[in-house]
Amino acid sequence: MKKEMLSEPAVPNLRQSGLSRRKFFGITGGLVAAGMLLDACNKDDDNPSNNTGNTINLGSGDTGILNYAYALEQLEAAFYMQVAMTPYSGISSGEMSLLTDIRDHEVAHREFFKKALGSAAIPALEVNFSSIDFSSRDSVLTTARSFEDLGVSAYNGAGQLITSPDYLVLAGKIVSVEARHAAYIRDLIANGSFAGSDVVDNNGLDKSRSPQEVLSIAGAYLKSSLNANNLPTS
Repeated sequence: MKKEMLSEPAVPNLRQSGLSRRKFFGITGGLVAAGMLLDACNKDDDNPSNNTGNTINLGSGDTGILNYAYALEQLEAAFYMQVAMTPYSGISSGEMSLLTDIRDHEVAHREFFKKALGSAAIPALEVNFSSIDFSSRDSVLTTARSFEDLGVSAYNGAGQLITSPDYLVLAGKIVSVEARHAAYIRDLIANGSFAGSDVVDNNGLDKSRSPQEVLSIAGAYLKSSLNANNLPTS
């Protein structure tokens, strides 16, 4: 059976996706210099080359955490690219414009991690979106909310596991964008819910999840199996 990779159908080229080279590089421009800081991850940590069958090893150390983030960005990018290619019924021009912007951000994040990790990057993942009705606004936005909340909690939980201050700064810059996405999606569903008590606690702190918790949830949308056994835990 032919494998369904992210590029089929979720990753068309820049022209097909509507993401122009100018816009793509505008999004990633601020991260170009930072990408140079990540080149060392190919040398500092284990290269996750011992993949077996359909199980993908994320690796260890900071490289493993970066691959973990890369996996989540692949999933989000695939989802929003599908949303943009098959808009849900009754979508407004404003919603389409902003969801397309989110798509562009997620694609930029995905490509940034892929380039920065180089030969240490995990391969393209196989997605499973069978539970999502892309023609339904409720189905799409509920899934988008889950993905965005999951992404924010994932970066929050992974921050303490990163040893490089440079990588931690980059993670902080990305999670802030993910939080903007989460707030927008939540308000599309229910105005004023952007900082609901289900995601922000009584101390005004956002939820965090461990990689194991995150991957357990994300696994419902992946055909690929991710081996996170070598990720740092403290």
